Amino acid sequence: MNNMIKVFKIGGNVVDNDEALGKFLDDFAAIEGDKVLIHGGGKLATRLAQQLGIETKMIEGRRVTDRDTLDVCTMVYAGLINKRIVAALNARGCKALGLSGADAGVIPAHKRNPEPIDFGWVGDIDGDKVDHKFMQHLLEIGVTPVFCALTHDSKGNMLNTNADSVASSVAIACARFAPTQLVFCFEKDGVLVDINDPSSLIETIDKTSFEQLKADGIIAAGMLPKVTGALNAVSQGVTEVVIKNSANISNNRGTTIR
Repeated sequence: MNNMIKVFKIGGNVVDNDEALGKFLDDFAAIEGDKVLIHGGGKLATRLAQQLGIETKMIEGRRVTDRDTLDVCTMVYAGLINKRIVAALNARGCKALGLSGADAGVIPAHKRNPEPIDFGWVGDIDGDKVDHKFMQHLLEIGVTPVFCALTHDSKGNMLNTNADSVASSVAIACARFAPTQLVFCFEKDGVLVDINDPSSLIETIDKTSFEQLKADGIIAAGMLPKVTGALNAVSQGVTEVVIKNSANISNNRGTTIR
């Protein structure tokens, strides 16, 4: 296997919009070669929790996952969203297989330290234990893995896990056996100097320019962990990371992290 593996991650803003999701899946299914998809879905999980009378608690923009919330996340991420996407891809001729990190034990993690903030059943991935041989086997037999944002602790517990982190860990694992590109897709064209000005796209970011952009407050909030994770992925063998618009994955416009 020597062709470029493309690992795509889509977030809740794409998953939650039928038109945007349909357009993305059309384009994703049409991509030739080996590919992997990782999806989030927090907005739908929040809505279902509300319908079930389960309070959603957020700290610093992150979901606190108690047992009831974990049940909701498992139902929504690994069930409803994952199987909808898998069914849609198979309908488009893409041989997709829906997975969580618990399936075949492919993405082990550990429960996050409750200090200084107890996020509950939230997982931090054990990157060196991700089963790259399993993913290699799936790709070699023509299967497209579709991962949701759940892992496991190898003790029988599911763990709610950041979808960007899942995508990075999968890309790093794939890079162990083939050149790999990681693509984060969301509703903007990439990293923008002015979030309201599409023409202010930053085309390339490296470690040095990242530090300056962070100091200037241009990379902040939700984009900060995304770019930090991208630089970490590159440092661990991923060929490149691209942040781009989910509506235009077939073109070259976006921010490349090297």
